[in-house]
Amino acid sequence: MIKNFDALVTNTVEKYREARHDALAILDDVLEKMNGYNVIKSAVEIKGDSIVIKGKKFNLLPYKRIFLIGFGKASAAMAKAMEEIIPFDDGIVISTENKKLGRIKVYVGSHPFPSEENVRATEKIIELMKKAEEDDLVIVLISGGGSSLLCKPLVSLKSMVEVTKELMEKGCTIEELNTVRKHLSMVKGGRLAKLTKAKIISLIISDIIGNPIEFIASGPTCSDSTTFKDAMKILKKYGVENKDVIKIIKDGIKGKIEETPKHLENVENIVIADIEKAARYAKEMAEEMGYYAKIIGTALHGEAREIGENLAEYAIYFPRGKSVLIAGGETTVTVRGKGKGGRNQEMVLAALKKISNEALVFLSCGTDGIDGNSPAAGAIADGYSYKKAEQKGLNPEEYLKENNSYEFFEKLGDAIITGYTGTNVMDLQIIVKL
Repeated sequence: MIKNFDALVTNTVEKYREARHDALAILDDVLEKMNGYNVIKSAVEIKGDSIVIKGKKFNLLPYKRIFLIGFGKASAAMAKAMEEIIPFDDGIVISTENKKLGRIKVYVGSHPFPSEENVRATEKIIELMKKAEEDDLVIVLISGGGSSLLCKPLVSLKSMVEVTKELMEKGCTIEELNTVRKHLSMVKGGRLAKLTKAKIISLIISDIIGNPIEFIASGPTCSDSTTFKDAMKILKKYGVENKDVIKIIKDGIKGKIEETPKHLENVENIVIADIEKAARYAKEMAEEMGYYAKIIGTALHGEAREIGENLAEYAIYFPRGKSVLIAGGETTVTVRGKGKGGRNQEMVLAALKKISNEALVFLSCGTDGIDGNSPAAGAIADGYSYKKAEQKGLNPEEYLKENNSYEFFEKLGDAIITGYTGTNVMDLQIIVKL
């Protein structure tokens, strides 16, 4: 998975190379195991006339036809595995990667902001959902990125992109962002499920802390607890003034637009992978390598730079050597500069000075393979990295000030490059203490 694995291992002094290798090997193994194809294969099987998903059995005999739809960064990989398990009558997937499948058509969409291609592909999914009848089964594959890829807005596409970008740059939480998205959409917040009376089984790879199904990909097959009033509070909180968006939300508050469904009877939602599963894989592999391994938390949130410093400090004072510390979650970056990067690279950049001369390797990676607005998945650093940056004339504080973490690590040679990984279970941090 890691395209520049060897270069990252050797891009330091001898003291840190083995630890770098091990941190990267653990990450590589986790990304492989969490790929959508492998996750489906480990969670889904056919037993007789039934499909069994994480121990839950569903009899397939009552259904006349079986359809498949999917959206998210892992959906194409998930769909490939599902095709090997069940023959589908028809299927549509919107993904960030192009895969040639059998009966299932794959549409490539844009992320993190929706495009006309996303809207056209979503319209195809809407047609298929409306075609499904009461005695049909629809299997839905949901993963992170689905909020952008599955897009049929009540506002103009331009306004949808503008409000999404503005909320992201102002550091809103994913729950806040998706509350707004749900109330600007014809398919989010349970509205996709409401298009059909067919039985729906959703298989979900979670990219949100705590696995709140109604917020993952903006909950298209889940009843919604949020309201137009909640969406308006969020817009006011972050000072969003887009007139197109405000009008729709106000119309919803007045009852001119129907609220998102608060109860759905035809849906079974099942989370099949999440950051906790990824962290457990990392711990198992670290232990196989002979390290003492500890998961120190899988619900990290807050400003990436602050979390980076906190993790570095925790590792420095951790009382055991030859240890691997594992963490995960989804931090935020409040954008103040005009640089390129993402929360994982910003986290490592913020930790750089703290770990200087320490016997540590610090890695942070977005499991989807894309960190923020950069082509990198994350970054790796060690106790020599700060000195190496000084030798190259790179000032970490200046790059941090400009939110320019990618350019920093690209120049330093420590940006992790994977490309799309076929999964998305938030971010993973691996710290090796020598």
